Amino acid sequence: MDYSAVNTIWVLLGAALVFFMQAGFAMVETGFTRAKNAGNIIMKNLMDFAIGTPLFWLTGFGIMFGGTGALVGGLDPLVRGDYSAVLPSGVPLPAFLIFQTVFCATAATIVSGAMAERTKFISYCIYSAVISAVVYPVSGHWIWGGGWLAQMGFHDFAGSTAVHMCGGVAALIGAKILGPRIGKYDKDGNPKAILGHSLTLGALGVFILWFCWFGFNGCSTVAMDSDAAVYSAGNIFVTTNLAAATATVATMVITWIRYKKPDISMTLNGSLAGLVAITAGCDLVTPVGAFFIGLIAAFVVVFGIEFIDKVCKIDDPVGAIGVHGMCGAAGTLLTGVFAAEGGLVYGGGAGFLMIQFIGVIAVIAWVTVTMFVTFNVLKHTIGLRASWEEETKGLDATEHNLTSSYADFMPMVFMGKSQESEPSQGISMEKSVTVEHFPESKPASTTAKLTKIVMVFNQARFVALKDALSQLGVTGMTITQVMGCGTQKGHANYYRGIKIEEVALLPKIKLEVVVSRVPVEDVIATAKKVLYTGNIGDGKLFVYDVENVIKVRTGEQGFDALQGE
Repeated sequence: MDYSAVNTIWVLLGAALVFFMQAGFAMVETGFTRAKNAGNIIMKNLMDFAIGTPLFWLTGFGIMFGGTGALVGGLDPLVRGDYSAVLPSGVPLPAFLIFQTVFCATAATIVSGAMAERTKFISYCIYSAVISAVVYPVSGHWIWGGGWLAQMGFHDFAGSTAVHMCGGVAALIGAKILGPRIGKYDKDGNPKAILGHSLTLGALGVFILWFCWFGFNGCSTVAMDSDAAVYSAGNIFVTTNLAAATATVATMVITWIRYKKPDISMTLNGSLAGLVAITAGCDLVTPVGAFFIGLIAAFVVVFGIEFIDKVCKIDDPVGAIGVHGMCGAAGTLLTGVFAAEGGLVYGGGAGFLMIQFIGVIAVIAWVTVTMFVTFNVLKHTIGLRASWEEETKGLDATEHNLTSSYADFMPMVFMGKSQESEPSQGISMEKSVTVEHFPESKPASTTAKLTKIVMVFNQARFVALKDALSQLGVTGMTITQVMGCGTQKGHANYYRGIKIEEVALLPKIKLEVVVSRVPVEDVIATAKKVLYTGNIGDGKLFVYDVENVIKVRTGEQGFDALQGE
């Protein structure tokens, strides 16, 4: 066989980009969940790929491509058979193998987010093995391996159904059997918001996935050695990007109208929704079709996630069911509507759309049955769900013996100039010191009153307040970063369309000063002037009487101890 360097490079580039989607999924899922489970989620995403790779090599690839049977390909451990009939033109078997392996891992890792924060790690690893070795390869054979759906004319170019809906349906079954996280629903069954710990990580994950999707869809042409292939790849890049961008804007507008403010996490899901939906027909639709697919995907993801959360009472922390399951199905069906050749709106009739519908239903049925059996076997043998204590403490600590995924991380306040480092609280810093003389305490030269003022306020106002107090003559300050909340009646916050009823702890600055010479009233007036914005959360001031102050270095007391520091 004559190999094509350009085709092979294109396929390997696609494999590398699709592999990097694992990082995107890891960041999205980590950011949309709580910090106490961050390490567990990273571990699951890593193991999806690590477990899936050898199993797809041992069984999955053969089942998917090892023959033209209607239901399965064949069993070819170690991939030793002749695959010349299915190999892309000019692409060697190893390149095609790794290209298909990374797609398999993508289907497996979708489930991680929907089952996050309460799944036993060993059970998740077994699930990952089952979907990689059997479940995904079988339905993948139907679509891409010459199986019965391919023979009917079912079209799923890069995997809206084969990859994303497969993972989304598995996520639905797993999350339903697993049950919601502790505290997700109240006694009346109403959902309660459980905020993710880092929208920054979530956004990073979405940007990574959007970038990698150009390889996921574009490189699925598996060829760049002809004018037609080059044009097709360019068109796929355009339709993929346009659908994602349209879905993002539409989701922002929808949430802005429904929730009174544009919801960040839901808009990020909207980007992924557009990408998932366009994947099936990115090669067949025009940019106009891609626009409408992205627009429809925005409605599907917003109302789909709300439906899963509020009506079905299924706890999906990252929205994987709505994004991958629902939008994967919708995008596959919309291919039958918007395909430039054979699509319903182009006069092609309902035949193509019906074939797409049959394919979607068939894959849903296959994944539902196999995953229902898999998760129930796990539930009634080794157990599927972590215990109440494990879930409460966090899976990082209980499953991986990890104190924190953010150990030794302490946000630093900008001080305006370099400060000499001090040992953090809770850290023992031992040093042998010989002390020849302790200074004796000196009586205070004046009996001036000492007053302590504690200010708790928004971080953004710190520098302005520090400078104002320094100009006033306050020479000593103690600053601490804290988490706090107050009574904020009449102020409703929403997260992913759910009203936040529980007390939300927000990052604050606590600044403490002790004054004597500077009038307390002046300090209070200055602080109020600097901190006031008129918005909820401006902060509070607490005023205390101080009995005495002693300077350790000199032994000075009272008013004298406050001077020169």
